[in-house]
Amino acid sequence: MADTFEELVEKQRAANEAHVRVLQLRDTYGAPTASPWTQKQTDTYETAWRAWRDLARDVQASVTEYAKDEGRSRHDVEAEVKQAAGPEPEEEKE
Repeated sequence: MADTFEELVEKQRAANEAHVRVLQLRDTYGAPTASPWTQKQTDTYETAWRAWRDLARDVQASVTEYAKDEGRSRHDVEAEVKQAAGPEPEEEKE
């Protein structure tokens, strides 16, 4: 069963929140090349990163299916979902 537009928005929000968590951990721990992380820090970061990756992959697959079912451009649906979900976190530029 295909997702509704509202469900796509909720999935995108969950992916955005997971991305924020990854960015927060990176900010908290610092670069692993500058100061080695403990095993616990590494495991925590990798778990958060995997969760974000999996949620983002699920959003992409759902958007593709929704666009196909609706006979719409995947790009247009993705843009509408992202706009409705709110701003995505920004990564720092180094």
